[in-house]
Amino acid sequence: MTDYIYNRSGNAVGFKRGRYLHDMRGNAVGQLSGTHVHMLSGSYVGELEGDEIVKSSVNYGNIGNPGNPGNPGAPGNPGCRGNRGLGSRDASGILFGE
Repeated sequence: MTDYIYNRSGNAVGFKRGRYLHDMRGNAVGQLSGTHVHMLSGSYVGELEGDEIVKSSVNYGNIGNPGNPGNPGAPGNPGCRGNRGLGSRDASGILFGE
């Protein structure tokens, strides 16, 4: 089963595979350290709360670049799940470029 990541509008913008985050085309764009979301380069982005990435008032620093885990392929689009009201806390655009 694919664990999708959604933006504030409820549209799927990526998915989680192991400790890596991929865009909808399968390109690796981020990595996880627990619930901390980092760019693939290592810089901190925000926190993973459920299926959304939200901004945090704390910066957990740079965890370094782990290398590229490869492209697992595009999983297909699950469609819009609707807005859950995060508003300005949405940080998915930083990672997925939206």
